[in-house]
Amino acid sequence: MKTCFKCNKEKELSEFYVHPKMADGHLGKCKQCAKDDVSENRAANLERIRAYDRERGKLPHRKQKCKDYAQSHPEVILRCTRNYRKKYPTKYLARNLLNNAVRDGRLKKPNKCSKCGKKGMIHGHHEDYYKPLDVVWLCPVCHKKRHKP
Repeated sequence: MKTCFKCNKEKELSEFYVHPKMADGHLGKCKQCAKDDVSENRAANLERIRAYDRERGKLPHRKQKCKDYAQSHPEVILRCTRNYRKKYPTKYLARNLLNNAVRDGRLKKPNKCSKCGKKGMIHGHHEDYYKPLDVVWLCPVCHKKRHKP
């Protein structure tokens, strides 16, 4: 048994991450408190972390790993696409029709989120998949919130 210095709860040793430099070989805060700290830090520094991730993804060795995986596992990518089309045919069709309309210039995609005004990547959110060109333009963060209120 060990007491977490963050939540002051006594827990089993298995509830603490292993850390070789600690006297008892385990971190001083429990796994849940450690996860909570990481989540808070990510939320507080989201833009900086995303910028770092984007830059890291451009590194040659990371690009190569991605290519290697795609080449060695084409069935996984195909299987996912095929299943998605079968599982959500209306959603898939609406997304395709919207993308084609934007590509062909029949529909203009704005450069900022209609909810928060943030510029950058913008998603078209369908309230009704049977109205494929009737969308709300949202940034990824607002789009995610729209799906998980």
